[in-house]
Amino acid sequence: MGRADYRVAIDLGAGSGRAMLGGVADGHLVLREAHRFHYAPRRRDGHLRWDFGRLLEGVDASLQAAAAIARSEGGRVASVGVESWGVDYGLVDSGGRLLEDPIAYRDERTRGVMEQVQARIPREELFARTGIQFLPFNTLYQLAAHVQEGLPEGAHELLMIPDLCHLHLCGVRRGEITNASTTQMWHLERGGWDTELLERIGLPAALLPEVVPAGTTLGLLCSSRRGASPPGTAVIAPATHDTGSAVAGTPLNDGWAYISSGTWSLVGVERTTPVLSREAARESFTNEAGVGGSVRFLKNVMGLWILDSCRKEWGTLDAASLGELLRDAGRQRFQGVVFPDDERFFNPESMTGALRAHLEESGQPAPEAPAALTRIILDSLALRYASILETLERLTGAPIPGIHVVGGGSLNEYLNRATADASGRPVVAGPVEATAAGNLIVQLLGAGEIDSLAEGRRLAAGSAQTRRYEPSGAEEWAEARERYREVESRRL
Repeated sequence: MGRADYRVAIDLGAGSGRAMLGGVADGHLVLREAHRFHYAPRRRDGHLRWDFGRLLEGVDASLQAAAAIARSEGGRVASVGVESWGVDYGLVDSGGRLLEDPIAYRDERTRGVMEQVQARIPREELFARTGIQFLPFNTLYQLAAHVQEGLPEGAHELLMIPDLCHLHLCGVRRGEITNASTTQMWHLERGGWDTELLERIGLPAALLPEVVPAGTTLGLLCSSRRGASPPGTAVIAPATHDTGSAVAGTPLNDGWAYISSGTWSLVGVERTTPVLSREAARESFTNEAGVGGSVRFLKNVMGLWILDSCRKEWGTLDAASLGELLRDAGRQRFQGVVFPDDERFFNPESMTGALRAHLEESGQPAPEAPAALTRIILDSLALRYASILETLERLTGAPIPGIHVVGGGSLNEYLNRATADASGRPVVAGPVEATAAGNLIVQLLGAGEIDSLAEGRRLAAGSAQTRRYEPSGAEEWAEARERYREVESRRL
């Protein structure tokens, strides 16, 4: 890039994080990886918790590594921003000290809590107020479970995972709208915390922080966090929900759907207004705030978590083993299907056992071979995507001519082809780095270096590596679609 202002996007996933160093050069966005780190959840004090000290060490190391690269090229780190998965939070005292490691959303503490809350606030009203889908681990239900168990002494403020990181970096306590909107505690149409809702449930609304738009400069990097960074490095809140950043970094074709594909798959469309109909509530779709006042109307799908959990059992977590597994899966004949969003796949002791049990219950063969199970998983995900797209068209009244797949899952060629075949729509896969690109685009917007999200997406498109997949029309997909419809109808 030459001498320039660099910006650092820190992208936190559910167990690992990385820092991407980026900026604008020759009319397009340039990205490079600066650092990776890990912070697996662990059992502690009766719950599955994030090792937040280790996570923050990774954030600091990321910033130092990025600053060293920038300095070696005669540049500087001008800003940094953090985004992550949603729903999880930590509680800090009045001085900003984290009181306990945040509890991970796969912890069992929310079991039955969603039903308790809905006994006080009807499901239809919850959706009309918040526009958010009903998932048992939503922040609302996590906080309700926390209150039942007892909040730690001195709890003063609730901050989502990226907000805690920004507090660590610059000492400022703020929420950000793309993440706040996912909590099921945000009144979508009024644009603020739904304090009335919380009071009716018996939750402490006073814990909730001031919320700012994506692109807000929160402050300057604390001197104790600079490492190799110079004075004046800004901390800018990107779209702190990683899906918000991924969609911001996707060069979407007009009217196309997106799939942010990773541990979870987020299948949706970008809109200017929410969809708050009873049918949308019944189908458990969600309306999340996007960058610049946009709305992400989408649905969560269990995603590649299912395959990754199987690969852990098989001992095939390395990239070479995955490539071989996908090639072998592609040589299999059609095996059968499962409903990917069956609750048994959320956090089972054995994912392969859960898959075979599901297949047996639906009267299908239950193979043990990894390649056969892999094809079942990926075919089922593709067919689930296709089903959701049909529902999206019905709920919005707008046709969806194609699908843009971004994130790590966009590298899975078998799944991309299967998605095109299952949906009967073209698929454009890539960029892999859409989340980091969206993070950087919002930092550029906040710094005044670009004027609009559209301009940022054009910059990202100039450097994006994509691949297009057309539907093959293979006859076996007609059988697969029919089989899947039967399985899904019994599970919904």
